Amino acid sequence: MNETVPVELITATSELVPLPAPSRQVLAVRHLSRYFGDLHAVDDVSFDAAEGQVVGFIGPNGAGKTTTMRIIATLDVPNHGDAIVCGNSVIDYPDRVRRHIGYMPDSFGKYSNMNVEDYLDFYARAYGLKGRDRQRAVNHVLAFTELRKLQYKSIKALSKGMSQRLGLGRTLIHDPQLLILDEPAAGLDPRARVELRELVHLLARELNKTVLISSHILTELGEICDSVVIIEAGKVLVSGDVDEIHRQKRASRVEGDLHEVLLRTVSGFDQAQHETLHKWLLEQPFVTACQMSGDCFRLEFTGNEQQQAELLKRLIEHEFPIIEFHGKTQTLEDAFMSITRGITQ
Repeated sequence: MNETVPVELITATSELVPLPAPSRQVLAVRHLSRYFGDLHAVDDVSFDAAEGQVVGFIGPNGAGKTTTMRIIATLDVPNHGDAIVCGNSVIDYPDRVRRHIGYMPDSFGKYSNMNVEDYLDFYARAYGLKGRDRQRAVNHVLAFTELRKLQYKSIKALSKGMSQRLGLGRTLIHDPQLLILDEPAAGLDPRARVELRELVHLLARELNKTVLISSHILTELGEICDSVVIIEAGKVLVSGDVDEIHRQKRASRVEGDLHEVLLRTVSGFDQAQHETLHKWLLEQPFVTACQMSGDCFRLEFTGNEQQQAELLKRLIEHEFPIIEFHGKTQTLEDAFMSITRGITQ
């Protein structure tokens, strides 16, 4: 085998000594900074990740996501700050940290003369697994990633989706507590993305792994993440529970902010009644536009939550047969667009 061993494995097998069980807090990033000349790629970044939690790490290209992940994975050294993984500093105890992390970069090397099982076995050896323990780890990963039927297939012949499963399997081979996944869904078709999302969900919910995952597919991250860290130009703009971020955005809404309100009438409301309701809605305070489609109405509304409640009260008082009334559901993509400013470095 002539290929060069990936850099992340060069010291992976050193100092393989038993360590205490990880605490509830698996990852603590504290004031992390990384400079490249005058470029502050990572600038005073701090956030936490707990056991069994999926943390979405999102930001535009060049925001500092990959640099931060590489530092946590002990592949780069910060200028300032530290990251603590299962109680171990990435600066002071990188060998110990590697026992607890599995890093899946956005692209990873393949070996032309290896099949799927050989590839996983190679990484198991690199992590110091021997004999039955190594075979047990390979078999477990083959089963979990559903690659058993492809175990003798050349890795060069795998589809993009199966290659990503193999990359995830390589990440899991030594049973790490923290998984660092950098754009794992890039280039996958819709079915493969759904399957990958289910695997991540299973890792966190059933196996109690902590997952730090970056992706540009925010709709999917919103479905699996417990919390998010939004970073731009090297700085964290907001971090925390996904639902709490949405609540804060709603609570901070003031008069003049434009958002959508959706309502629906009972079926069978005739055309004349629809026209009457449409005209009435356009006469209401804070309603700047109204689109009607069948029994559904989409309003452009500039009031706050209290004023939205008052609109609903007036609808009921006028005995309009409303069976659905709500603001547009906020997505992670909505939060991202409202929080970031499009700054590039």
